[in-house]
Amino acid sequence: QVQLVESGGGLVQSGGSLRLSCAASGMIISSYSMGWYRQAPGQLRELVSFITADGTANYVDSVKGRFTISRDNAKNAVYLQMNSLKPEDTAVYYCHAEFRTRYYWGKGTLVTVSS
Repeated sequence: QVQLVESGGGLVQSGGSLRLSCAASGMIISSYSMGWYRQAPGQLRELVSFITADGTANYVDSVKGRFTISRDNAKNAVYLQMNSLKPEDTAVYYCHAEFRTRYYWGKGTLVTVSS
């Protein structure tokens, strides 16, 4: 059974930092593109960042220069370092794994940024 389990969310002040982790089990992430999505209250889920199997990172414009995605295939995990957080970053953050027609979601971790 494939599971993606996010951790690291919480309450932080504007300008602060958080590091999200996504631990995968029941699958080997090395072949997967791994990503982070977020969903704010009343909003659609949106892609924040993803990292391909070969390590190429991509970011939505709103987080470029502030967030860094990384992966550790040996630990079967992916991370999102979030710096200079803003209130508009407040959302539930979801881990996502994709390989061809297979994709999986975690249950999410809440990030709240206070002003």
